Amino acid sequence: MLTVRYRTDAPATAGVATPWLEVVNTSGKTVNLADVTLRYYYTADGDSPYGSNCVQTSIGCSHVTQKTGVAEDPAKNADHYLQIGFTPATGSLAPGRSSEGIGLQLYRVDHKKLNQANDRSFNAEDTTYSPSKLVTAYVRGALVWGDEPNGDTSASGRVTSSAAPEPAAAAPPKAVLFDDFAYTGPHDPALSANGWAVRSGEGGPGIKDTWSTDGVSFPAGEDGKGGQALQLRARTDGTEQGTRQSEFHTTRPAFFTGTLVARVYFGNEPTSGTDGDHIAESLFTISPDHASSKYSELDYEYMPNGGWGRLGPRLDTTSWRSSERGDRVTSSHATKLGGWHTMVITAVDGTTTYSLDGKDLFTSGSRYSPRERMTINVSAWFIDLPFKGASRTWDMRVDWLYYESGKAVSPKAAEKAVSDFTTAGTHYINTLPKP
Repeated sequence: MLTVRYRTDAPATAGVATPWLEVVNTSGKTVNLADVTLRYYYTADGDSPYGSNCVQTSIGCSHVTQKTGVAEDPAKNADHYLQIGFTPATGSLAPGRSSEGIGLQLYRVDHKKLNQANDRSFNAEDTTYSPSKLVTAYVRGALVWGDEPNGDTSASGRVTSSAAPEPAAAAPPKAVLFDDFAYTGPHDPALSANGWAVRSGEGGPGIKDTWSTDGVSFPAGEDGKGGQALQLRARTDGTEQGTRQSEFHTTRPAFFTGTLVARVYFGNEPTSGTDGDHIAESLFTISPDHASSKYSELDYEYMPNGGWGRLGPRLDTTSWRSSERGDRVTSSHATKLGGWHTMVITAVDGTTTYSLDGKDLFTSGSRYSPRERMTINVSAWFIDLPFKGASRTWDMRVDWLYYESGKAVSPKAAEKAVSDFTTAGTHYINTLPKP
């Protein structure tokens, strides 16, 4: 009914496994891809959880779901699996048609190297697409291709317990951006494919020209059970030469009106070194051009030790109309925020509201409402350098980010949508209209 073709371009010992899979409909009937599940089998190395993502596919990575799991009946070289599925919006395969290549990544969340030599589905010699029965395919839970690790080689339509059908994921809203940051590092090709960039090089704010990709990583997420988070590390020894700041942002202006929700960890103390730096940990949206006549900016800035002559800890919420003229309205909150929090910016009907953990903090009026599309940014930077000495580091993390365009969304509704995505194995969604 189906044939699965496989290739790889990674050696047996590698930082990232790169299975490419292709599904070919070899039956005489059209197959709904939402009914199809694939399993790629591997042996876990060490105790680290594994992560995965989609790098490239003509059907769109937003439509490819991935889950890593422990085999119900572990076998030699196959105690874990990467399960690949498809959302209802993916469509169908007509007889004789192919999904074309689906480029995947599989990696340890601690980012140590993998030993693929004992992974059942890996074959270093398959550098061009070849049919592989070491990858299994199911239609509505029935084995239709491949040999299961427990010895079952029949593709007779029997429903297997290991790949029983799951309820189809609901189609996402039409104007949503969601990411739970399942990436291998700051140079992962999936980042640019998904519309993200890591800043490096020149400019402000803070200590100018000290932006570096080195501070961006993707460690285990808030629950520590296999999900990942975006981490931004800023470090300094109190000199400009010894300072590095971090920023992560969308490559195109994505936010206009609607609701932006993020699960954010603020560092209230340095991860290492002496306390006392004037660090700003920021979530914000901003116009790409600071000189734009429709300049818009919406900011959260947390300063555990204060800054600009003010004592900390302090959280500023600010809506800007002009950065060049300093035209803004702000509300400053003396609050200690170390740990995880749900941050919300809602910009609808001429007002912008900032809320923290379900409590409204500040609302600005129509003069400071967005007038053009903005990028979505997260950054960790130093306001100034108050003292020299041994190096110290500060870490900020984002477990997930959800933006729904054009409407007000409650934190609970956003969290429910995020839970549905992650349960279905969806790491990234972008159904926003193109600018």
